Amino acid sequence: MSRVIALCFLLLASVLGYLHIDCRPAWAPFVSSSSTATAIESNDSPETPEGNTTAKTLKSSAPVKRVQPSLQMDWLPDTGVPSVHAASLIALKDGMVRAFWFAGSREGAPDVVINTAIYDPQASRWSAPSIVMDRVSAEKGLSRYIAKLGNPVPARMADGRMQLFFVTVSIGGWAGSSISTVISDDEGLTWSQPQRLISSPLINLSTLVKSPAISFADGRLGLPAYHEWIGRFGEFLRIDASQVIDKRRMSSGRGAIQPVVFSDGPQEASAFFRQTRSSSQPKQIPVSETKDAGQSWVVTKDLEIPNPNSALAALTLANGTRLMVLNNIEAGRYRLVMVMFEPNSSQWQVIQVLEDDESLAYDQRREFSYPYLISANGEDAHLAYTWDRKKIRHIYFPAGWLKYAVSSLKEKEAQ
Repeated sequence: MSRVIALCFLLLASVLGYLHIDCRPAWAPFVSSSSTATAIESNDSPETPEGNTTAKTLKSSAPVKRVQPSLQMDWLPDTGVPSVHAASLIALKDGMVRAFWFAGSREGAPDVVINTAIYDPQASRWSAPSIVMDRVSAEKGLSRYIAKLGNPVPARMADGRMQLFFVTVSIGGWAGSSISTVISDDEGLTWSQPQRLISSPLINLSTLVKSPAISFADGRLGLPAYHEWIGRFGEFLRIDASQVIDKRRMSSGRGAIQPVVFSDGPQEASAFFRQTRSSSQPKQIPVSETKDAGQSWVVTKDLEIPNPNSALAALTLANGTRLMVLNNIEAGRYRLVMVMFEPNSSQWQVIQVLEDDESLAYDQRREFSYPYLISANGEDAHLAYTWDRKKIRHIYFPAGWLKYAVSSLKEKEAQ
């Protein structure tokens, strides 16, 4: 009997903690002004092309010839551990860039910590790494057992503060995850105590985050999230500081996770997903669209670019040009490319092959995965991605390099 009573109290507490989601304040439109930390909406962008345009096989497209200014490539600082993964980036107010990633003996190990470091673009140098969160600190702050940490995702709040979302697991694998968050008043030098987001009723499990948030006009954040327990689908969380005030399903079934969102205007957006489909289904990018600022999402036609069950990154520049970084193969993660969609273009095109181990024997091919894109000023791009689970590669694409890529695509389509 005592166990039954305890279970009832647990269920009651979970429901009470979730009631704030049912309050559902009035929904706001997406921010349509330029933003350098997330996707940027362009006034002259055409009607959303991704769901209606058939893309040619990207692997056969010729990459743009490298010109000056050249790409700047380096590595995130070494932390002295064998495994690193899931890097993310955010532009700082002083023009520098802060990176986050997790590191430890292996993914999901108890010794995994979330690291951070700052990139100085003037000196082209990274600072020494420091630890934002470890398992013990998360346990203490959240007052609950934490088995492992993962997937840090930074965001800029409307009041200028920095918010960091990250995944915590108390039981089981990643399917048993929940999202926690900390907030910084000093650009990531110090952080608040962690708080757990209540994103689902009752057990509040199987909610993960990987992709950048987008801003609403009322100052709240829209956080693309996903589930991996029972179903594998995307969800759109409406966040007010450390509270989930609403959430909406972005996909269904077991075939689409880790959404990245392109804002197409105050009411419209497109979400591209990592596919997790069965072997009999197409290995290409699932797409959903919203026309009411994320209140409802409709699954549309796939973007016909191969996807091997691997995450992708997305960014819109101030001129409306869209970028993605992805593995454009159906199996493995040994090839990584950057693709571009220019506003007046008819299809996505490869503009840079970043990594390609296709010529190597199968057992010698490395993993290049989990890309993350941001812009510091709306005209450039910073990319971070996992390099064979041993390092994090950082590549800076100057504005001049991207402008040349746009010009080259226009010339090619005019021929």
